[in-house]
Amino acid sequence: MAKQKEVKTNMMRILESMKIPFKQYTYECGEFIDALQIADMLGFPYGKVYKTLVTQGASGNYFVFVIPIAQELDLKKAARSVGEKSVAMIHVKDINAVTGYIRGGCTAIGMKKQFVTRVDESARKLGTMIVSGGRLGSQIELAPADLLRASGAEFADLLRESM
Repeated sequence: MAKQKEVKTNMMRILESMKIPFKQYTYECGEFIDALQIADMLGFPYGKVYKTLVTQGASGNYFVFVIPIAQELDLKKAARSVGEKSVAMIHVKDINAVTGYIRGGCTAIGMKKQFVTRVDESARKLGTMIVSGGRLGSQIELAPADLLRASGAEFADLLRESM
């Protein structure tokens, strides 16, 4: 029986070309489901799974932020971390045009253009972290330092303080 050919995303091709080790997890997913549900489905702790958010600054430039799935992005801290007066989330309908990825499959590695990217500093203390694999139904586990290297990102304090 012929083995089904694995479909590689831009992210996977980039990681392989940089010789960065990663582990891929796949799951059935016909449409967007939020990252908390994916973590529950795959049995991952929330603190290890990160979501990728795309914003636009007052300057018109786009910025990418990678934060834990159960947390909220502090827009003021995010703007400060990239030297902007302010940043705002882009509209869901614009994700594909800006990044080349779709909602739920967006990841900091392999976007159409290399945008300034910040990863929340909470990832610094993790051995590995899990991010979208570049399409629905795919998650990638890799070392935080490798995510930074492959995406050109830096660590920053990005999270809204919980009340």
